[in-house]
Amino acid sequence: MVEWLKTEGLVDYNIAVNFMESRASEIAANKNKELVWLLEHPPLYTAGASANENDLLDKDSFPVYRTRRGGQFTYHGPGQRVAYIMLDLNKRGRDVRAFVEFLEKWIIATLEEFDIEGEIRSDRVGVWVRRKDKKKRKDGAFLEDKIAAIGLKLRKWVSFHGISINIDPNLEHFSGIIPCGEANFGVTSINELGVSVTMDDFDRALKNNFFKLCK
Repeated sequence: MVEWLKTEGLVDYNIAVNFMESRASEIAANKNKELVWLLEHPPLYTAGASANENDLLDKDSFPVYRTRRGGQFTYHGPGQRVAYIMLDLNKRGRDVRAFVEFLEKWIIATLEEFDIEGEIRSDRVGVWVRRKDKKKRKDGAFLEDKIAAIGLKLRKWVSFHGISINIDPNLEHFSGIIPCGEANFGVTSINELGVSVTMDDFDRALKNNFFKLCK
């Protein structure tokens, strides 16, 4: 059974990383349960393993943490639900692509409960929404904004790091980076899309959908 932990308040990033690494090692050694950990961070930027330094536009506003997860630059802050996922893929087929697809489906199913249509793109990581409320592009296509990010690390086939979903963060804080290296796309949140939801309500939907989809 996967354990579910929710921490109130803002969690220091280094403390979170140390906790994840320790828990992942314990899971790999069959000394502890798998875990999904829900939390929020104070405003900060993280640089993944493939981060381009040119994508850090503001070096001074918030702390910048170098991390071993996959991906590029991203922002974490209050109003964003971070879910760190420590699962043993030795028991789940050792299929990284299938694991990422599970995370995508999980996010999309949860957003659907709040009448938000999340979508994935083969050439872009994360979950996206088409902005039908905005003027179309010159080619007639809808603008697309990112609403959820995915960044993972595996050690001995145990995952850590995870996903972040924008509930109601300060979207201006994303302006200090090119999020995930996607300069041609924006970032949005559930609140900006006109949906009012509490973090607790979102967490309940997130948990229900996790256990519906997790094998």
